[in-house]
Amino acid sequence: MAREIRVPVHVPGAGYDVVIGTGVLDEAGRCVREVSGAHALALISDETVYPLYGERVAASLAAAGFRVAEIVIPPGEPSKSWERAGAVVERLAAEGIDRTGAIVACGGGVVGDLAGFVAAVYLRGVDYVQVPTTLLAQVDSSVGGKTGVDLAAGKNLVGAFKQPRIVLADTETLRTLPEAEWSSGLAEVAKAAMLESHARVAWLIDHAEALIERDNGAVIEAVRGALALKVAVVEADERESGERESLNYGHTLGHAIERVAGYGAVPHGAAVAEGMRFAAYLAEEAVGASFETGALQERLLGALGIKRPHYPRDAVALVDAMRSDKKARGGSVRYVFVPEPGGHVVIPVDETLLVRTLTRWLENPEERGADR
Repeated sequence: MAREIRVPVHVPGAGYDVVIGTGVLDEAGRCVREVSGAHALALISDETVYPLYGERVAASLAAAGFRVAEIVIPPGEPSKSWERAGAVVERLAAEGIDRTGAIVACGGGVVGDLAGFVAAVYLRGVDYVQVPTTLLAQVDSSVGGKTGVDLAAGKNLVGAFKQPRIVLADTETLRTLPEAEWSSGLAEVAKAAMLESHARVAWLIDHAEALIERDNGAVIEAVRGALALKVAVVEADERESGERESLNYGHTLGHAIERVAGYGAVPHGAAVAEGMRFAAYLAEEAVGASFETGALQERLLGALGIKRPHYPRDAVALVDAMRSDKKARGGSVRYVFVPEPGGHVVIPVDETLLVRTLTRWLENPEERGADR
C-alpha cells in the first residue's frame, strides 16, 4: 500500500479504525480478516461501482479465505427503500449467511446506508464493513454508525445505529467520480470545515485548486481532516443526543430540497451546500450572526466550485418537508446555525420567520450566493 493513515474511532463497545490511503481496496481481505473470523461474507455493491471496484474487493476477500456472496443492486437513492432492504435480507438468508457472517458495503452512501441497516436488522444484527468509494461517503456517511432507508414521508426516517467493524477508504476510487459526485463530497468537506475552525476553512480555500484537480495528497488530507471532525463529534455523542446534531448543518433545507425535487434529482451535497447558504442567511436574523460569516462560507463554497442547484422554489412545500424531517421536534423545525467557524447553536425556528425568510431567499436568488 503506497500510503495508509489510520484514524481510530472510540465508541463504547464498538471501537474501530478508518483506514485512509491508496491501494486499500486490494488489502480489503487482510483488513477484514483483522476484525472478523467469519467464514462467509455478503458483498453489497451497485451496478455502477461493482464493475469498477467490487470485483477487486471480492477477489481480495476470497484470497483471504472468505466465501463471498455478491449482491448487486441498482444505483441511486431509490434503492434506499423498504422493498430493496427486504430483497437483500431474503438474499442473505438464501446464501446461508448466519450470525458468524458479515456484510461488506462497497459503494457510496446509498449502498453503505442500506447495507448497514440490513446488518443491523438481519438475525438481530451481524457485523459489517464499510468500503466507501465516493468522497461524500468517505468523509461522512461511512463513519458514525447511522444507517437507514427512506420513506415517502421523508429521508432516513427508518434506521438504526450500527457501527462498522472497520472502514476502508481508498482515495484512488475518487478519480473516477463524475464531477457532480465530486462536488457533492466537497460540500460535506466544507461543512466539516465550517464546524471546525477558521484555520480549516482557510486551508481548504488555499488548497481548493488542488482539490478540484483531485491531487491525491490534498485529497487524503481533506478526507483525514473532515473525518477527524466527525470522529470527535461521534465519540462525544454517538446517539445524537446533543453535540452530534451539529453535523446536520445544512441538512434541514438540504433534505427538504431532495424530497421536494424527488430523491436523486439533486445530489445530496449540492442540496446540503444550498442548505448551508440559507442557514447562514437565516442566522443573521435568527441568532444575530454576522454577514461576514456567510460571506466567508460563500467564498469557501465558491473556491471549491460548488454551484447552486436547480430545485422547485416553493417555500410552502419546502417548509412542509422540513416539518416532517426526522430532525424536527414536536412539529418545530430545528436549525443548526454556525455564527462563526468553529461554533454552532441548534434552536427551533419560528415558522413565520422561516417562511418569510425562505420566501425572500427563493424570490431573490441573486441576493445571496453570487454576490458574496
